[in-house]
Amino acid sequence: MKLLNVEVVLNREKDIHRAESEFDVLEELDDKTTSYAILSHRWGVEITYEEMIGLMKMEERKRADVRKRDGYQKIIKSCKQARKDGHKWLWIDTCCIDKRSSAELSEAINAMYRWYQNARVCYVYLNDVDESVFPTERDNSKFDRSNGWPEWFMRGWTLQELIAPEQVEFFNKNWVPIGSKPRLAPILEKITRIPREVLTDGLVGKRLSVAQLMSWAADRKTTRMEDRAYSLMGLFGVNMPMLYGEGERAFQRLQLEIIRISNDHSIFAW
Repeated sequence: MKLLNVEVVLNREKDIHRAESEFDVLEELDDKTTSYAILSHRWGVEITYEEMIGLMKMEERKRADVRKRDGYQKIIKSCKQARKDGHKWLWIDTCCIDKRSSAELSEAINAMYRWYQNARVCYVYLNDVDESVFPTERDNSKFDRSNGWPEWFMRGWTLQELIAPEQVEFFNKNWVPIGSKPRLAPILEKITRIPREVLTDGLVGKRLSVAQLMSWAADRKTTRMEDRAYSLMGLFGVNMPMLYGEGERAFQRLQLEIIRISNDHSIFAW
């Protein structure tokens, strides 16, 4: 996996006007032997891999425009939090995958659950939470587009990003810490319908039906139809190639892969 070197990213930001400077902000490392933090977030106006590695080579006005984006500030704030917590490396899906390469994208999606699972800590950034405390009651006036809860809880990919990491820390829009997964387990169970013991201890050793796992994703949404299936592969421990454009067939392929490793007939409810 390609990881951001936290110190290099922050040093580059400090020396951003020294156009002659060169910084290698990303490095290829092994997720099984490297200690790293990882970000989970709701996508907005983000920074691509090409922009992240080519920032210093941009014309000054374009570079300034990129640095103004919320997505860039999210990277900088994530790096500052990682450095504060003593982590040298950080992974963010927007800028650590070269999506121009279909092979690299497919590898990343198939490894995503493992990458979140192996992270020392997952930072969950809730960009629509203003308060300095985690919301404990449904608020349809504030979160009208996401069933009364922060939008992060309604996205397909964030399901595995909540379950896989052992340590999860939540932050509001100003990067104020508002709770951890163990401490917030009761309210997280209420929001997601995921049993508290899964939230605190993970999936290993739990006797859960396919239908139960599928139910956690039932109300979640993805931008691409295929991602409904691709975002669930890690939860079921299956792998398959990415074929964007296949539409609903992606979910049928997911079901077939699950059937190959399981005799749980509850899958036919989906």
